[in-house]
Amino acid sequence: MSAATPAASSSGGVSPVNASAPDITQNVSSIDRLVLEYLRSRGHKDAERALNESLESGSVDESGKTVSAEDLIKTLAVYAQKPSRPGDNVLKESANVLQELTAMGNPTSIQNLIASLGTVGAEEILSADPTDKEEGFRELEAWVEGSLDMYKPEFRPILFPIFYHFHLDLVQRGFKEAARRFYATYSPSLAPMHLAPLHHLSTLLLPSHVQNDDDAQRFKNEKYVIRMSRSGFSLLVGWLTEGVGGEASGAGDGFSGEKGKRGRAAIMRVVNNHLRFDVTSASATAVSPNAWEESTGLLSQLIPQTSASATPNPHAFNASKGELKLGPAPISEELRAETERVIREQSVLDRDPNSQYDLQFLRPPAIPGVISPAESDMLPYPQSFKTVDVQREVEKVRDARKRIRLEPSALSSVDMNSVQGGAARARGLPSICAYTLHDVGEGAPCCTFSPDLTLMAAGFSESYIRLWSLKNEKLKGLRNDFSLSSVKDSGSLSKIQQKEGNTTRKLVGHSGPVYSLSFDPLGGSAAPPRYLLSASADATTRLWSLDTMTNVVAFRGHQNPVWDVQWSPMGIYFATASRDRTARLWSTDRTSCLRIYAGHLSDVDCVRFHPNSLYLATGSGDWTARLWDVQRGACVRVFIGHQGSLSTLAISPDGRYLASAGEDLAINLWDLGSGRRIKKMTGHTASVYSLSFSAESSMLVSGGADWTVRCWDVRGAGGPGKSRESGVVESIITRTIDDENNETSDLLATFPTKRTPITNVHFTPRNLCLVAGNFLAPDSR
Repeated sequence: MSAATPAASSSGGVSPVNASAPDITQNVSSIDRLVLEYLRSRGHKDAERALNESLESGSVDESGKTVSAEDLIKTLAVYAQKPSRPGDNVLKESANVLQELTAMGNPTSIQNLIASLGTVGAEEILSADPTDKEEGFRELEAWVEGSLDMYKPEFRPILFPIFYHFHLDLVQRGFKEAARRFYATYSPSLAPMHLAPLHHLSTLLLPSHVQNDDDAQRFKNEKYVIRMSRSGFSLLVGWLTEGVGGEASGAGDGFSGEKGKRGRAAIMRVVNNHLRFDVTSASATAVSPNAWEESTGLLSQLIPQTSASATPNPHAFNASKGELKLGPAPISEELRAETERVIREQSVLDRDPNSQYDLQFLRPPAIPGVISPAESDMLPYPQSFKTVDVQREVEKVRDARKRIRLEPSALSSVDMNSVQGGAARARGLPSICAYTLHDVGEGAPCCTFSPDLTLMAAGFSESYIRLWSLKNEKLKGLRNDFSLSSVKDSGSLSKIQQKEGNTTRKLVGHSGPVYSLSFDPLGGSAAPPRYLLSASADATTRLWSLDTMTNVVAFRGHQNPVWDVQWSPMGIYFATASRDRTARLWSTDRTSCLRIYAGHLSDVDCVRFHPNSLYLATGSGDWTARLWDVQRGACVRVFIGHQGSLSTLAISPDGRYLASAGEDLAINLWDLGSGRRIKKMTGHTASVYSLSFSAESSMLVSGGADWTVRCWDVRGAGGPGKSRESGVVESIITRTIDDENNETSDLLATFPTKRTPITNVHFTPRNLCLVAGNFLAPDSR
C-alpha cells in the first residue's frame, strides 16, 4: 500500500501511465480531455485545433490550470454546428441547449457536465460585444452599395430594419454609448428615406424605453416584409452564408476575419428572426425602382389576410375587393332640365351666341374603363332640389367654359430661357396668388378658402378662428340685444344683424388649437358658404353659422384631438380624422357619428372624399393610405409605399387618381381602380403639407415646410430629373441614398417664398391657384 501511494500523487495530477503518449491530452486536466474528445467525436476540427493551441500556449507556465466553466460553455456554444447544416449553430438558444445535446446522442457525462455549468447559448455570447453589429452593418452597407445598379433598389430596403434591430439590441443589452455611436455613424445614410422613424429611434436609450414603446414592440414582434426578385434573393443568401455575391472591394476583411464572422452571425439573427422575404418571379429590371417599397414594411397588421397568399400583399388585397365605381355622381333629370332651362334663358338675356355650347358641359363624356354609380348607389340626400342647387350647376357650366386650359406637356421639350419657353410657361403653368399671414405668435396650423373665393379662414394655436373677406366686404354678425321670437324669416334675420362690420371676424369657441377648417360646398362657386366646420385638439368638431357668426353645434365622439375635417362634395355629410386611430362620418342633422372607419395602426391625420361621395380616403401615421366604402364602412383599397407619416391627400376631379404626401418628402400618385402606385414624385426638401389637382386632373400643385410651391405633371412619366436652368438636359441625377438634388423629371416649376411654409394650396374651378401660409420671422437674436 505504501509503495503505491506516491504513484497516485504524481506531479501535475496526471497519471504516468500515459506519459509516453504523443497527444496533447497527456498534459491537460480531465475536464480538458473530455472537451477535446467531444469536439473530435463530433468532427469540430477547427474548435479542437483552437483549444489545443490555447492549451499548448499555457502549458509552460500554467500547466496545472484548467479551462474555466465560462470558457468551456462559450467554446461549445459558439463553435458547435449541426453536421447536416454546417451554417446552423446547435446551441443557438440557451433554452434548447440540453435538448440539442440529448438529440445528438452525446455521452451522459458530457450532458451532465454542460448542465452543471448553466445554460447559455450563442445568442447571449455573440450579443455580449457590441462591435459585431457595427462590423456587420458596415459590411452589409458596403455590399449593397457595391452591388450592380439593377439590384440596388431592392437591396437598399433591407438596411433599415437591420439598422433598427441592431440599435434596439444595443439599447436592451445596456450598451448605451455603443448605441449612440452606431446611430451617429450609420443613420445619416438612411435619413433621406426614414427621417421620422429614425428620429423616434434616437430617443430610445434605455431598456425601459424599448419595452414601453409601441413602434419598437411592433418591430420586435412582427416580421418586416422585404420584397425581392429571385436572383436578388439568391445573391443576398450567397453573401450572408459564404461571403460572396458581389461584395464591394475595399470593404475590409469581410467574412474572412473573426469580426466578419461575428458580424455575419448578427445579421443572420435579424434575418432569421425578424425578416420575411416576398420573393417575386419578376426580374430585377422588370420592376420600377420605386415599386419595391410598395410591399415592404411591417405589413401583417396593415393588410387583412387573404386566403390566396400567406404573405401580406397589398395588391392581392386590392384585387380581392373588385372594381370601384369611380365615375361622376349622377344628376337627377329634374335638376338637369331646370339647369338647361336657366342656361338658355341666360344666353338670351346676355345675347351671347356662344352660350348655346354651354349645354355640352352638363353631359360630360364617359371616361373609358370607369364605372359610374347609379342614383341608387348614392348616399341619402333630400329628394327635391333647391334654388342653390340650380345655381351651383349653372355656375359649374360657366366655370368649365371659362376655364384656363393648362397643358403641362408643353413644358417638356422647350428651353425655358427662350421666347418659346415664355409662351410654354403661360400655357403650362397656372397663375398663383399667395396669401401670407404675418405676426402669428404661436402659429396658424391651417388655412382654407371658400369655394366661391369670397372668404378665407385660418385656425390658430390660440384656439380661435379668423375669417377674412377676400372681396373687402363687411362681415356682419348678430346684435346682442335681439330676441329669438323676433326671427320669423330671412327678412327679419337681416334686421337684427349688426349695422357696423369689419372685413375680418374672430370666432371663439374651441379650447385647444384649431387644426383643420372646411367651408360648406353646397353653393359651390355660385354663392357664399353658409357654414364652416372646424376641428380642434379639444376632441370636438364645431359647426359655425356664417350668417350669424356663431357656433351652432359641437360634435363630440372622438376621445383624442381631431386632426382633420372635410365636407362631402354635396354637403350634409362630413368626415373627421383623429388621434384615436379612427375616421368618422357625421351628418349635420344629428350629433352622433354615423360610421366609424377603424383599421389604421396610428393617428388618422387626413381625410378626403371622392368627388362622387361614395368613397373616403384616409392617410395615417402608420405610413399607409386607405380607401373606404362610405356606406358599408369597409376598407376597399390599401396604399403602401410611403416611408413616413402621411400629412395630406388629394383626389383628382375625374375621380381616378389619389395623391398622397407627408414626412418622407415624396408625393405618391396612385391609381384608385387597381390600387397600384403610378409613380413617385420627389423634389421637396421638407414635409409636404397640402396638395391640389387642377380642374382637368393634368397638374398637381403641392406646398410644404420648405417654403415652396411646386407644380407637377400628372401625366408625365417621371423618373430621374434634369437641370431646369435651361431646357437642355445637363446631368442625370443618379438614384443614390444621399442625393441632395432628388427632383424627378415631372417637376414642372418651383415657386419659392421668403420664409412662408405653405399650409394650403387650392385650385379654383377655373384653374387659378391660391396658396396660404404664415410667415416665419427670422430670429431677432
